[in-house]
Amino acid sequence: MNDWKTSPGWKTSQERVLSQRQAEGWMFLIEAARDMRTTGAIAPSGKALARTLTGPLRAQPSRPLAVLEAGAGTGAITRALIPHLSPGSHLDIVEPNPRFTARLDHLVATHPHLAGHAGKATVHQTCVERLDTTQRYDVIVSGLPLTNFPPQQVERIMSCFMDLLHPGGTLAYYAYLGTRRARTLTASRAAQRRHATVDEIMTGYQRAYATGRWTVWANLPPAHVWHLQRPTDEKADRSAPCDSEARR
Repeated sequence: MNDWKTSPGWKTSQERVLSQRQAEGWMFLIEAARDMRTTGAIAPSGKALARTLTGPLRAQPSRPLAVLEAGAGTGAITRALIPHLSPGSHLDIVEPNPRFTARLDHLVATHPHLAGHAGKATVHQTCVERLDTTQRYDVIVSGLPLTNFPPQQVERIMSCFMDLLHPGGTLAYYAYLGTRRARTLTASRAAQRRHATVDEIMTGYQRAYATGRWTVWANLPPAHVWHLQRPTDEKADRSAPCDSEARR
């Protein structure tokens, strides 16, 4: 009896996936070498991290959702998001790196779950603070390396995220474990102060809006995933979702 796992078609498919992952890994390393501050990692996000980040979508499988992904990189999280887009949902993908956006455009154009659904996912080559939209989102998934950014930029990004959410909407983001200790050992005093200030900003948002935190050990490096929810009693200002200064 032939084993379907030994068939040429199965091997070809498996090898294609492995080749894609290997290419993404190398691309991530190259971009990290170019600018570690904005890439923020040495490898694409793993499956366990992607599953935890997509939890808010899986919790609402039957209704159309407006979804935003910020800092999509090579698309590791994007590929996990797309299969969970219910009929009528739309995904906006924001990524400033032009080499990453070219890969994301290809992903959107070729993903089997998007076949016949033109416009269901859109790639924007920009920063989230500069995203020109009046859209409000049910779910925002962030892959941005916030601890690498200046505190003022982190405050703008987080304020923008909360403004872009519908009341009751959820922001899912992650932070790598051990970064504070690593910076204490290797960074300058100025960098340590910046990192501590960013930690204070994020702690404030966590205390005000957090609905859950999970530790994902099966990732390189391990990470905490946070879910923050905009209060349902807040009114959404559709005229100016983000800091106008950030768009200039």
